[in-house]
Amino acid sequence: MRQAIKEAARAWLHLARGAALAVLCQLMAAVALFTAFLTLTVIGAGVLPESVLLLRVLAGHERRRTASRSGTPVPEAYLPIEGPLPARVRTAVTDPGTHRDLIWAASHALYGIALWCASLVVWVCALPVDGVWAGLVGRRPLVLPLIVRLADLETDWSRTLLTPAPSAARDAALAARVEQLTATRAGAVAAHGAELRRIERDLHDGTQARLVALSMRIGLARRAYDSDPATARRLLDDAQEQAEEALAELRHVVRGIHPPILTDRGLTGAVRALAASSGLEVEVSVDGLEDGAETRASRTGGVRAPAALEAAAYFVVAEALTNAAKHSGAAHASVALARDPAGLRVLVRDEGRGGAEAGERGGSGLTGMRRRVAALDGTVRLTSPVGGPTVIEVELPCVW
Repeated sequence: MRQAIKEAARAWLHLARGAALAVLCQLMAAVALFTAFLTLTVIGAGVLPESVLLLRVLAGHERRRTASRSGTPVPEAYLPIEGPLPARVRTAVTDPGTHRDLIWAASHALYGIALWCASLVVWVCALPVDGVWAGLVGRRPLVLPLIVRLADLETDWSRTLLTPAPSAARDAALAARVEQLTATRAGAVAAHGAELRRIERDLHDGTQARLVALSMRIGLARRAYDSDPATARRLLDDAQEQAEEALAELRHVVRGIHPPILTDRGLTGAVRALAASSGLEVEVSVDGLEDGAETRASRTGGVRAPAALEAAAYFVVAEALTNAAKHSGAAHASVALARDPAGLRVLVRDEGRGGAEAGERGGSGLTGMRRRVAALDGTVRLTSPVGGPTVIEVELPCVW
């Protein structure tokens, strides 16, 4: 008996909240009419998109309420309302999601109140004159299930009205995908520009300066060759040192573009080299990937990821280990490379103090990492509570 009463009470509370939402829908209808009038007079066109966004909030609340009772999520599909005012107004008016929400709001303004009133009638019928509890005991088998049924009926109606058509869902998913690709393209362009500026700066400030100094020393050695052989020899020795330093600078620049070690030793070998030179005690684990040069794939049973994915994964590990060595205060770290059906997964963990930030304030390293991964349609997840540990997990999609 108590369980049946509790279920009926929960159902009645659901209907009561639906009635409150129905009142808001009635107010929203008045807002919609007022907004339509202002839009026709061109004075309040800017109010229309905001009204539609408010309607989406109400519909979203009903979706969550319906999903909470039924246990099944109610999908939503909307076109993004953004850009200049004419585009926002056009999207708000033409979006099928707006039409669907309007139909739901108009319908819920009626059935939300009607079903709640019906539930009140059912409760009254359960209360006889000779006592409340006697009535509940005697008539509960007939009355209480009706209240639950009314709540289920409201849930079914809301789900039917708010569920988008398959075509609308596809259009919304396509629009969201276009928006995501636009953002990732912008990030890739920014990352590419930053990389070009870095290469130009390294060449100008490092390699070019050393080559100029090398040329000057060779010229001085030529002039002193006949009159002062000892000075000429010393200048030639300096010139050789300058040449070696210029070669080292060029190797550094080339490694920033595409590390040669990736070609020679593959991703796992390159990551092991990074781990060995990081200054930390780093444990590297590999699952399903080639563990060495490409020619060893037949012996190890692993495979190599595409070059672009290997470069991105190498950059992630290099940046993560550099940050850990500089900022985390950790003595130990681990790197895991794994192949799964969806692509390449990279996980870097350090046991430092944590507190790393994933946003733009997190520094150029994390920002560059996120942009480089996003350009390949990948994802970056950073977990770094204060006190540690810091975990960077990257997933790069790939068809093996």
